[in-house]
Amino acid sequence: MTESPQRLVLASKSISRRQILTKAGIAYEWADADVDETKIKHQGLADEKSPDEIAVMLAHAKALRVAKQHADAIVLGCDQILVSDGHLFDKPQDLDDARQHLMTFRGTSHTLISAMVLLSPDAAPWEYTDHAILTVREFSDTFLDDYIKSEGESILTSVGAYRLEGRGIQLFDDIVGNYFTILGLPLLPLLNELRQRGGLEV
Repeated sequence: MTESPQRLVLASKSISRRQILTKAGIAYEWADADVDETKIKHQGLADEKSPDEIAVMLAHAKALRVAKQHADAIVLGCDQILVSDGHLFDKPQDLDDARQHLMTFRGTSHTLISAMVLLSPDAAPWEYTDHAILTVREFSDTFLDDYIKSEGESILTSVGAYRLEGRGIQLFDDIVGNYFTILGLPLLPLLNELRQRGGLEV
């Protein structure tokens, strides 16, 4: 008799990440990992950590917080960092902030770093990072105004103030990298690791 897969708990309230797992047919639960992201980022910068290391620090902190309530499960922590011209960006606080983000990115390339950490009671922590490079076109102010009006506050859930699965795709001239990495959940490496840890049927 085949054992049932271990429970998987996503330490994130991200709708995009939840949709990815759901559409892939993965059984999971989710919990909001309420961590102070700003404090962790500042500590990482003070310790001269790289953007990749800071992204992993954030993902690990989220996984650890949720694992305390789900000690028998595989817990997945995720985070995404945007780096433009050497600066780390946070999610926009409001639509004016989103506008400033997009005006900064206009006509330039930036890097998205997606990090994942898996914690489970019977195995060592697993860490993974992946990069995508996105080149934003020289869009007009009129396009920007219309884009923000049409997309509304949904863009505040993304560090870059865009969603590729929506009208945000029109912001770009070029994209190099994995689609799921851009959405914040590099899926194929995750599936491979979950199979090894008993979180998926093989």
